[in-house]
Amino acid sequence: MSEAQPAKLPDNIFDGPWTRNPKIVDLNDLDSFVHGVPHDALDAIRAQYPMYWNEEKRDWGPGFWNLTRYEDIVEVSRNTGTFSSDAGINISFPPDVEPAVINAVIGNMITMDPPEHRTYRNIAKPFFSTRSVTSLEARVRELARGIVADAVKKVRDTGSCDVMTDIAAPLPISVLCDILGVPHEDWKKIFDWSNELIGIFDPDLCPDPEGATATFMELFTYGQHLVAERRKSPRDDLMTAIAVAKTEDGEGIPEHLLNGFFLLMVVAGNETTRNSITGGLHALIENPSQRDRLVQHPTILPTAVEEILRWVSPVSHMRRTALCDSTIGGHPVAEGDKVVMWYGAGNRDPSVFDRPRTFDVTRDPNPHLAFGIGEHFCLGSRLARLQLKVIFEELLRVVPTFDFSLTGDVRYVRTNFINGIKAMPATFTPVR
Repeated sequence: MSEAQPAKLPDNIFDGPWTRNPKIVDLNDLDSFVHGVPHDALDAIRAQYPMYWNEEKRDWGPGFWNLTRYEDIVEVSRNTGTFSSDAGINISFPPDVEPAVINAVIGNMITMDPPEHRTYRNIAKPFFSTRSVTSLEARVRELARGIVADAVKKVRDTGSCDVMTDIAAPLPISVLCDILGVPHEDWKKIFDWSNELIGIFDPDLCPDPEGATATFMELFTYGQHLVAERRKSPRDDLMTAIAVAKTEDGEGIPEHLLNGFFLLMVVAGNETTRNSITGGLHALIENPSQRDRLVQHPTILPTAVEEILRWVSPVSHMRRTALCDSTIGGHPVAEGDKVVMWYGAGNRDPSVFDRPRTFDVTRDPNPHLAFGIGEHFCLGSRLARLQLKVIFEELLRVVPTFDFSLTGDVRYVRTNFINGIKAMPATFTPVR
């Protein structure tokens, strides 16, 4: 492919007439998300069409229902017998995707229904238990202090840093690789793969979408190599647990499920925490009164972390598929219909949250859905909360006034799946 003709970004934008309700926004148009999640449009959908039908290109899919009300998201999340994850948690896939990629994307525990989901979840569960996460705090703090020290040095040397690449990104990928047992020298490789795959429709992160299949294969091959290595030489890490796990019939985990498991760990364990850290710092910059409240009362940090999670909602959506004719909030849904839950919209539902469009570090109670709810509640929620708490504690220690200010534009990943910032240049005044 010549440099003059970069790969065309596949899209699923429907440009024909909408049939079931007027068009407020096409939630498949990734350009609607390049300035962040379009909350104004999602608020309008919630107010006018709580069950909002989004048309699709016919070779991608038939269309999908969108849930923006908190109670509807909870209902669907908890009713796994009617609303299945098995057909995939992404809205749809391009029609010409490599089958091995689809098998891995669908072949992981986040796309499984019970009881199979619980079987695979139990493989990783011990590594994210309260006891295991508590034991990691010293290591997380060690990593966070080093990351903050490097950011301080960069600000002193150059006048600014990038919050995403210099502060938010290094911590979750480092912690995740420790848990998996990935060698330190390969951490950057894992980060780059994750970045490209989550930003597959973003020309900055994935300049050649057609070459993304090769990236998937590199990631799968690396995971398979680790599994083979652990079977020969077991260690006390998550890759060993995956490598030696058996299904109920005593067989090892099939290759496509191993690929899916590793893909899930790399993406879910990295992207969501990174985006919460970056989005949380952005929220504090944009809301100086809340930043000052946190500086004056640092003991409210755990409450502030929950508000950051609600506010950012790092995973924008998950999809389910109706297994039979049913209803959601009294609205009929047909067997086979795709149903998409927009967590950021649920986390701004005024029927649940007072002043939902206000960032409030003292918000309590805060029953947000940032980690989902029900069967698929995020396995790594404890670890994510720990990392957020520790990195903000270390930042407050070194930048006690928290005088972060932007030195350039905040740029979002071109995706409707995660709420991710890809660049956020900023400066601050560290203590001497």
